Amino acid sequence: MDDTHSLLATSPLDGRYADKVGVLSQYFSEAALMRYRILIEIEWFIFLFNDLKLTGTKRLKAIELRDLRSIYEEFDVIAARRVKEIEKTTNHDVKAVEYYIKENLKGKSLEKFGEFVHFACTSEDINNLAYSCMLRDFMEREYYPLMYGLVQELYLMAVKYKKIPMMARTHGQTATPTTVGKEFLNVVARLERQLKNLEGGNFIMGKINGAVGNYNAHLVAYPKVDWQGVSKKFITSLGLVPNLYTTQIEPHDCMADVFDGIKRINVILIDMSRDVWNYISLGYFKQKVKKGEVGSSTMPHKVNPIDFENAEGNFGLANALLIHMGEKLPISRMQRDLSDSTVERNIGSAVSYSYLAYKSFMKGVSKLEVNKQALKDDLKDRWELLAEPVQVVMRKHGIEGAYEKLKELTRGKTVTKAAVAKLIKSLEIPAADKNRLLKLTPETYVGLAEKLVDEYELDILNMGGCGNPGSCCGGGGDCGSCGGCGA
Repeated sequence: MDDTHSLLATSPLDGRYADKVGVLSQYFSEAALMRYRILIEIEWFIFLFNDLKLTGTKRLKAIELRDLRSIYEEFDVIAARRVKEIEKTTNHDVKAVEYYIKENLKGKSLEKFGEFVHFACTSEDINNLAYSCMLRDFMEREYYPLMYGLVQELYLMAVKYKKIPMMARTHGQTATPTTVGKEFLNVVARLERQLKNLEGGNFIMGKINGAVGNYNAHLVAYPKVDWQGVSKKFITSLGLVPNLYTTQIEPHDCMADVFDGIKRINVILIDMSRDVWNYISLGYFKQKVKKGEVGSSTMPHKVNPIDFENAEGNFGLANALLIHMGEKLPISRMQRDLSDSTVERNIGSAVSYSYLAYKSFMKGVSKLEVNKQALKDDLKDRWELLAEPVQVVMRKHGIEGAYEKLKELTRGKTVTKAAVAKLIKSLEIPAADKNRLLKLTPETYVGLAEKLVDEYELDILNMGGCGNPGSCCGGGGDCGSCGGCGA
């Protein structure tokens, strides 16, 4: 296969990473935008004829409907090139689409109705609906399935590692133990909340109300038509939510909601990428080695956490764009300016960087192997970690200066099991509490970590996952390799 194009591409999304994100071109490429615009134009044309039955139109036959819809259903690169040729003359991308459709009607039964193509529409009527359908399709077909798989895989790891003790590191220093599984579950809970907010609370909207949002031309041409009702019905038929109060543009607040939601999910995964990077550095995790791979050009022993580094970098790039789009798109001077148009063309870049980061993140997760011995060694003889439960039990029984006594014994010092036991035995507290403290070890002082994992109810299964995470890939975590759960 000729890779010249990828080698000469100025963007890594179209070059180095083209094989990983190429699937998204069906939503966000220039040709895809043309196809979505044509879809809106054709469906509006059909709606005027068969649903609205405007004076001057006719009932479209089944064969005419098939012929019309084939214009966008069979739209390909050759067709896209033709639209670009027309645009060289019009210097207007939406007008080029209108002329392309009329060109396809020539010599056919609907040629004489060509002026109903783009009827009463401003270009933004077509654009906003095209972009909304584009974003809706990406979210439903690609984003949510991928994220369901990602969350399910992290949940499976939480369950798998729920009993493995791990020393926590607050401020990077030794702290109260947790379990590996509970730390994975923390991320699962955060992601589930954001996914619920993103999918359940953010509606992608659309408008088709003319040059300044008042149906001015519509009303002059057909004064007896309920154009507000028409607008609602048509937009709803596209699977979008009608926005009846706009200027020339749909204000993009709904898009900003979606971008902000994706950004928050990305931030959570940046957080975890950095934590896992540190855990690998501490030896808590080993990484599966792939034959033939090289970790360093000069240090043969190295197995670097490159997948998490790649994910972190791409999440950062994605969020830089998502933040800008969330702040910029809802702002337009007076009734219209074109500054949103060039920004919208970069939606594909923002979500592609996110998509690439999710893939890298899950690839990294799939390589992880818990190093039980390292975790055990890290907790061994860390008796200072029991200063917390001892002083809390002392407080329970009203022993004055409990915190200060444990601080004197442990802060900045090497603490032995014998020293802790001696202190506990000297306490004037009930035997049950004393015995419970004496039985504690750094490895067993994990609170309800295991129970919290057991009691967590994963709602992802009710949100669109296949209910059998990992079944296609054996739980390997190569998220996105199938069309089912995303695992």
